[in-house]
Amino acid sequence: MPDIKDARNLTFEGGQKVLDAAVAEAQRIGRPMCIAVVDNGGNLLAFGRMDGSKALSVISATAKARTAALSGEPTGGAHADVEIQVALASDNLWTNLVGGVPVQVEGFVLGAVAAGSGSGTEDLAVARAGAAAIPGADMFEKFVFMGAEDRGKVRGSHPEKVRG
Repeated sequence: MPDIKDARNLTFEGGQKVLDAAVAEAQRIGRPMCIAVVDNGGNLLAFGRMDGSKALSVISATAKARTAALSGEPTGGAHADVEIQVALASDNLWTNLVGGVPVQVEGFVLGAVAAGSGSGTEDLAVARAGAAAIPGADMFEKFVFMGAEDRGKVRGSHPEKVRG
């Protein structure tokens, strides 16, 4: 077994391209977003908070990007039955909120991009648009999210709080 392995990492310039493409998609759909781009170690490379985006999405977008980079998978893929346990087991460094996508080329996770402030579907579309700025990036077309968000329910005991 070798002692070293090949790795690739998103650069600052690459991170800016990803951010710019994600912002352009958010503008196109008319949804202000917080967008985070991280390297393959989950370290922040680029960030933008568009006017009108939700303040708490600064935190969630960064968490989504970090989770996607470190797991190598889009966020939101864990079943709702385990998402709280996994978040607790990772000292809340993992999230199952939809909208984080690894920037992966030829099997190498270079980093990740995530968006927040829209619906899960909107966040995912913006993140995918960002990842597409890197030639050859995997778009994870077969990814289907499975968390509580896909049922449109807000957790708690208020059945009237269901998103359409």
